[in-house]
Amino acid sequence: MSPKTKTPTSQKKPPVPIVALDFPDAQTALRMVDQIGDACRFYKVGSELFTAAGPQIVETLRALGHEVFLDLKFHDIPNTVRGAARSAASMGARLMTVHAAGGKAMLEAAVEGAGDQSRCGVLGVTILTSLDAAAFHSTGARKPLEVAGEVLKLAGDCAAAGAYGVVTSGMEAKKIRAKYGDKLSLLIPGIRAPGAKADDQKRAVTASEAAKAGATYIVLGRMVTKAKDPRAELRTTMATL
Repeated sequence: MSPKTKTPTSQKKPPVPIVALDFPDAQTALRMVDQIGDACRFYKVGSELFTAAGPQIVETLRALGHEVFLDLKFHDIPNTVRGAARSAASMGARLMTVHAAGGKAMLEAAVEGAGDQSRCGVLGVTILTSLDAAAFHSTGARKPLEVAGEVLKLAGDCAAAGAYGVVTSGMEAKKIRAKYGDKLSLLIPGIRAPGAKADDQKRAVTASEAAKAGATYIVLGRMVTKAKDPRAELRTTMATL
């Protein structure tokens, strides 16, 4: 599924799964891709793997026929982010992230750099799912802010800048969907199995909860990659949606 394909809420199609390749090297990541096989065609390359393996891992995944979510969360001056987005698009990323807190000018620069949003969609990261209300306030926010309200404000900035969508916790996704409809695609990370430990995630949801909240994409990390049978775990999870 490319960023061009929107999922109208009325269709209630299940979200597209993206498996997070959060590994220290390309060899380990590609072994996981091989284990999962045809159960998934969309993979996340984040800071850990990209720092170790560079653009080549994106090129390798694309050569294998997979889509890539390049999750590097750019946050810099507009001109720098414009160039980074251009590079992400040129290497074949289908989705890429920037921090929505970087401001509208930066978001607009990212959209401009990425070009056609149907080929490389820019997602604005709202508030990390590893932060709860207390942790968010301790980051030195300008003033005490309510997490859901700030997420909606940042989502509005993304919409105004022409971004493809946002990265948001499943806890706020329903409010974004209600306010912006299909104008913004929703990518929800921090997915955990029912009853599982949240680990370092503070605002985690299950895959089913994310789907009900209107997710376009869900990122499945340790619950799949740490499973005894990653392919079976992924298929079982998706079968419940």
